[in-house]
Amino acid sequence: MTTLLTGEKNTKTLVLASGRAHPELAKDVARELGVDLLPTTAYDFANGEIYVRFGESVRGTDVFLLQSHTAPINQWIMEQMLMVDAAKRASARTITVVVPFYGYARQDKKHRGREPISARLMADLFKTAGADRIMSVDLHSAQAQGFFDGPVDHLWAMPILTDYVRGRVDLGNVTVVSPDAGRIRVAEQWAAKLGGGPLAFVHKTRDITRPNQSVANRVVGDVEGRDCVLVDDLIDTGGTIAEAVKVVLAAGAKSVIVAATHGVLSDPAAQRLSECGAREVVVTDTLPITADKQFGQLTVLSIAPVIARAIREVFDDGSVTSLFDGNS
Repeated sequence: MTTLLTGEKNTKTLVLASGRAHPELAKDVARELGVDLLPTTAYDFANGEIYVRFGESVRGTDVFLLQSHTAPINQWIMEQMLMVDAAKRASARTITVVVPFYGYARQDKKHRGREPISARLMADLFKTAGADRIMSVDLHSAQAQGFFDGPVDHLWAMPILTDYVRGRVDLGNVTVVSPDAGRIRVAEQWAAKLGGGPLAFVHKTRDITRPNQSVANRVVGDVEGRDCVLVDDLIDTGGTIAEAVKVVLAAGAKSVIVAATHGVLSDPAAQRLSECGAREVVVTDTLPITADKQFGQLTVLSIAPVIARAIREVFDDGSVTSLFDGNS
């Protein structure tokens, strides 16, 4: 814990606790903040039920509960909700759910009748559990911020990713490529960070009845002879990105670097990405990248500094938006 003196009689105490999904990231965030993680006991009963208990009092504190929704995703979501409930019943002053990767974020609207809006349900569940605030990195769609009845801090990994990629390409010969027309706005922001070069996008078709499948048809824009940066928010099975890389290279690109915030990397992503022709695949560690998901071209950047700075701004009643030049 860390305590901040705010007056002669009043103090505020920051508490950072973590579930079991991504302990390495939690330790890195704690190190950046200069605090110790709250001792927490968590285990599974034989029938799959989860037990959670905090090892120290959180009464009157500002609690930040960090859990990234990695596989098995439903287990870790439930564990985080139990942590929220435990903090609420232990009389925490405020409870902020820190979700580097927000589960079910892709299910943010109804494509067909009789479907749920799962991203909204997630927000409702956290609110009911007792969360006052949600903090997440690069939500799949901006409207998900409106699903939660309370403050939502939408953090961006773009500064970390662009700083790294800037040193890996010829800025006078770079084209930023969106994997589909729907992410052109993000590609524009990337292009501005990389010197204002041209844009392109991959025209693709998707069958909404078949998950994790799409067909990359052709490149719209000039990529011939250029260093291309293919940007997206997440890579799951890698099919979309791998096909997009092949299409861009077939259109004459000199090289392709893939950059994405969330490396879900469900099987067979590692194989697809290692064989698609990309010079490098860059992601952050919002999700754990286990040994079976790693491959030669993969680079993993730490998101801990971004999360730690945002937590500090919230705790200090500062501005999270100021961390991202108004882009959050």
